[in-house]
Amino acid sequence: MSDHVWLAVALTALGTFLIRLLPLLWMQRRLARRQGENGVEALPPWLSILGPMMIAAMLGVSLIPASPSATTWLATLVGVIVTLLVWRQLRSLGWPVLGGVASYTAVILLARLFV
Repeated sequence: MSDHVWLAVALTALGTFLIRLLPLLWMQRRLARRQGENGVEALPPWLSILGPMMIAAMLGVSLIPASPSATTWLATLVGVIVTLLVWRQLRSLGWPVLGGVASYTAVILLARLFV
């Protein structure tokens, strides 16, 4: 590989490391300053909504196919329906994702066979 690729990999690794390290260090200092308070009370209020906001953003991006066509929209619809049905039945996190991805893939592969 060229030096440019290694530089890009190193910068990506450093950026990924810092994205995780800096908030950790910030929270450790914040919690150390507020030792008398309960851990949950010491957290900033905006932090409690950050997780649901990120999940909603990922869901929104996942629902729009990268290359919109009738097949990809159908596969997305089938994947969402299967995901919801499996979640309703099992109430777990992993199996619904697996079911949705498998059904999406099945629709795409079947469409390629018949089109």
